[in-house]
Amino acid sequence: MSTATHRSPLTDWTVMVPVAALVALALSWGRELPSLAVVLVSLCLAGAVLAAVHHAEVVAHRVGEPFGSLILAVAVTVIEVALIVTLMADGGDKTSSLARDTVFAAVMITCNGIVGLSLLVGALRNRVAVFNAEGSGAALATVATLATLSLVLPTFTTSKPGPEFSTPQLAFAASASLALYGLFIAVQTVRHRDYFLPVDTKRIRKEAARAEAAVAAGEEEHAAPPTARAALISLGLLLVALVAVVGNAKAVSPTIEAGVADAGLPNAVVGVIIALLVLAPETLAAVRAARCDRVQTSLNLAYGSAIASIGLTIPAIALASVWLSGPLMLGLDPIHMVLLALTVVVSALTIVPGRATLLQGGVHIVLLAAYLFLAVSP
Repeated sequence: MSTATHRSPLTDWTVMVPVAALVALALSWGRELPSLAVVLVSLCLAGAVLAAVHHAEVVAHRVGEPFGSLILAVAVTVIEVALIVTLMADGGDKTSSLARDTVFAAVMITCNGIVGLSLLVGALRNRVAVFNAEGSGAALATVATLATLSLVLPTFTTSKPGPEFSTPQLAFAASASLALYGLFIAVQTVRHRDYFLPVDTKRIRKEAARAEAAVAAGEEEHAAPPTARAALISLGLLLVALVAVVGNAKAVSPTIEAGVADAGLPNAVVGVIIALLVLAPETLAAVRAARCDRVQTSLNLAYGSAIASIGLTIPAIALASVWLSGPLMLGLDPIHMVLLALTVVVSALTIVPGRATLLQGGVHIVLLAAYLFLAVSP
């Protein structure tokens, strides 16, 4: 953690920016925004992302791993679910695939984008990025199972035409997703918590000896945990910042949708943009953790976010479908199923050794680039 993070309980900008973003959200909610207002709201959104990362790191440093990663992942996902349900309630039939597009985008961004960036940063710093294969492998297996049950099977079921679940099938998928998510949390935080802790390597043990030089070079060092009061304040401001991030993303979403339509791009691009905006805090937090030689924390954030995205979104959408009108398309098309299968295979080969080089990070980044390119040009 940076010394700036804990020299004082809170710095001015980390308090003012989330509040300003929340005010911008209140003023813009439900209104058609002119171009200047869209720019201002977007700036507030970006500032709220940075503030969310700061407060998440304060809370994470207080509670320790893997609870810190879990708090950020769950908080972001809960608000992401609220955003998806709100957009689907307002959008009618044209948003029937929004949940699928956003959840799949989150899986690809976390499992390839966040993982790839973290491995690149970790390998650039120490030549080899080291992590716990046991914990990361268990998380990856959970992601693969949840994604297959919720996003692949609807394409092949025959009870209902199209890539949709019947009501009993949707209820089963929601129950299974919630059960797997709960089981993973129990394993991560209680029974096998040590599998998800950063690896104690020689480089980490030497970090204290390099602390003074790191400060002079502007790098990050370990610091004493913040007080309980500072952590509670940061937790509250983290929730404020995340509400502002997702709310302001919704406020600018009509402009995004109009721009996507004017450019002649597929509707799925809207889900990709939403996922990129919502996952920005976790991406920045993961990269900063990798810079501090905590690649395991980065992987906890990546896979934990993917698990939470599916494990919480599918049950929420299943409940919301009771009053949402129109179809609920969850099944992936063949192109996305191929990308998902390739992601799972490559991720398994990356995780099993417990160490990775620049090559593995680069492969994951290329997979994300392929997904983004095919989303724009299917």
